[in-house]
Amino acid sequence: MDLSQSQTPKQVLTSEGSPGYHSPRAVESGQVRFLKVSIENEALVATDSVNQSGSLLEDLDRLGDILEDNVPSYVLTRLDDPPTEWLAISYVPDSAKVRDKMLYASSRNNLTKALGSTHFTDNLFATSKADITGDAYKKHRQHLAAPKPMSEREKEMAEVRAAERQAGGTTYEGSRARRNHIGQAVGFPLPDDAEAALKALLGDEESRLVILTVDVPTESLVLHSAEQVTVDRLGSSLPPSDPCYGFFAWPHQITTPPRRDIVFIYSCPSSSPVRHRMLYSSGAGAVFRLAKTTLGEGAPLLERKIETSDPTELNENYLKLELGLTETPTGSHGTSTPTSTDEKKPFARPRGPPRRR
Repeated sequence: MDLSQSQTPKQVLTSEGSPGYHSPRAVESGQVRFLKVSIENEALVATDSVNQSGSLLEDLDRLGDILEDNVPSYVLTRLDDPPTEWLAISYVPDSAKVRDKMLYASSRNNLTKALGSTHFTDNLFATSKADITGDAYKKHRQHLAAPKPMSEREKEMAEVRAAERQAGGTTYEGSRARRNHIGQAVGFPLPDDAEAALKALLGDEESRLVILTVDVPTESLVLHSAEQVTVDRLGSSLPPSDPCYGFFAWPHQITTPPRRDIVFIYSCPSSSPVRHRMLYSSGAGAVFRLAKTTLGEGAPLLERKIETSDPTELNENYLKLELGLTETPTGSHGTSTPTSTDEKKPFARPRGPPRRR
């Protein structure tokens, strides 16, 4: 770092005018702790230097001796570890002249670039001598090491990742696809009472709701309830603030002939804990496949599923809309085919912009 030879188009860095200063090559010397640089006659001038006598924090407590209360300056400071890296301190007191403040603010980048930006790994801005003591620098480093502010979405994702690590629910192996551990653990084996409640859906003609929950510590399925529930009471029968899996046997006359469908419902209220939401979301597919195996081939378990974050919205109209069910027009002689719940409408390709003439 040769201050006597580094130049910018309008600023010459010299060691002239600094009595007692005989070592312009601060980097090579290895002894210089502080190099004070001032602006004089529109030129950057090295006006003072201090050799290191202790640790960086100890030497910083003595830095105020070479600074003036009302006069700005730059202080290039050698770090302890590694000693090849430097801290650029911009000292601009609040009481300094406005012109000086503007001049030092506009010249700071020119100084570090002229001397080699790679030497400077940190910057410190001070408006008083109290800002560049050893304790002040320690607080500065603690601030840099502190976690960065996060949005609510980022906080939620961080909680989900922490819950995944705690639960061991999801693992990543290099660039391989995401592997679901929850799907391998939840519901195996299915409790006898839960299996009996699911099979009972096939032997009844009434509307009936089976609710399964997850015991979070053991990650196993638990039968929450099994009862006759009409479609009008469906929303109020699900837990209002906790996730759950529901199997609703629903007899209806929307189609011709009338049908009794079993609808899989995944309810996950927004107010439920993040770890629970992650656990239930990861296991939803596995629980559906488990129920499909338990009910057997030919069971009226619909492939299309219902997902909601507000269970109170579930009613007959909601099910009709989500499942794609439409009423058969009257006078159809009973031969019309009801809309399949598995059939999706073709994607309507949007029209492109009109051609310019």
